[in-house]
Amino acid sequence: MIRVNGEDKNLKEGVTLLSFLEQEGYQTARIAVEKNGEIIPKKQYGETLLHSGDSLEIVSFVGGG
Repeated sequence: MIRVNGEDKNLKEGVTLLSFLEQEGYQTARIAVEKNGEIIPKKQYGETLLHSGDSLEIVSFVGGG
């Protein structure tokens, strides 16, 4: 289980951050992700593995004027 924006989510072990984000419907071009207090660069989403006990904060960017 991981914590995403304060909410517990079930997770299969060994899933990449990119796979998780796509599965949850996030548009990776419009978000920033912090894992366990560290900002993860977008280019590392596909190689960053998620493990039970991890904590993610996902912030979406909204355009407007």
